[in-house]
Amino acid sequence: MDEKLLETFNGTAVKLAGHGRRDIAVLKEALAGVEDSLAGDMYGAGKVIEEFQAEMAEVLGKESAVFFPSGTMAQQIALRIWCDHKGSRQVAYHPLCHLEIHEQDGLKELHHLEPLLLADADRLITLDDVKNMGPDVACLLLELPQREIGGQLPEYAELEAISAYCRERGVILHLDGARLFEVLPYYGKTAAEVCGLFDSVYVSFYKGIGGIAGAILAGSREFTEESKIWKRRHGGDLISLYPYILTAKYYYQQRIGRMGGYYEQAKELAALFNSCHKMSTLPEVPVSNMFHVHFALPKEQLIPVLVQVHEETGIGLTPRLKETGETSCSYELSVGDLYSGVSKPALKEAFRLLDRLLIEA
Repeated sequence: MDEKLLETFNGTAVKLAGHGRRDIAVLKEALAGVEDSLAGDMYGAGKVIEEFQAEMAEVLGKESAVFFPSGTMAQQIALRIWCDHKGSRQVAYHPLCHLEIHEQDGLKELHHLEPLLLADADRLITLDDVKNMGPDVACLLLELPQREIGGQLPEYAELEAISAYCRERGVILHLDGARLFEVLPYYGKTAAEVCGLFDSVYVSFYKGIGGIAGAILAGSREFTEESKIWKRRHGGDLISLYPYILTAKYYYQQRIGRMGGYYEQAKELAALFNSCHKMSTLPEVPVSNMFHVHFALPKEQLIPVLVQVHEETGIGLTPRLKETGETSCSYELSVGDLYSGVSKPALKEAFRLLDRLLIEA
């Protein structure tokens, strides 16, 4: 049944989410205007990497920045550095933080750090949670937006209060900003303004930006120079990273100005989902280009509904579902370039069909 959902999704003419297929065309498009004479980087040095790092340091309002092949590597290294500086092994973050649920305990096994899980899994970390976390925490990690609970965000005043409290108490504040650029329209702030609340920041270049892979870790020069040593220790100091850097730079330039549009389209799309029976979005009104779609139906009962919508309308909703209970399931949706190519009358017709089938299910 899962295979049928994937098959029909792949067969649709248009998809609601993302920027399109992540294939060789992504690299070819990014390289189309690059001069053949451009020299690649070598072990972290060279014009192509140094210029991009300097550009991103300026965008993020930090003294220095380092390009990493993955955010997983960058964030483990950031937390290790801060713990070494503070002389403590304890870090604090959300129970559904990427480091806790997607990295095979790398932080614990490689660096022997001790996570303190703040807040309940289904809500954001608050100032009260931070005030109650105890005196031994070296570094607090905040994720903006909190992906696993629908991409929710704290209000900016709450973020400022947490930052001020951490600085007053000497707690390092690190930003998991994998989707930082996507939340700036909601906050009405620049990346540098948001990052100014944090001691260090990581951003991804393959999520909303849509590059192949890669991440930036930014902070003080002392911090980033130390991160380069750990990057070598982790095996991340590849002889050349320029294919990732060139695509990151190209798609950043292409899409950074579209983030506001993605955000408005996400709100428009979420309203269509919320108009249907037996389904809702989290958040109800998105705060970025991403949200979760929840169905009050078991997965096996919902799949035939989605398959029929795919086959009859040619509009792809999702290739997969996640069970969230015996009678519920969900999926994650991020609005990108593809959404603007969807016919609005056809989209409304697809949602009318979806609503009718959900009522009958």
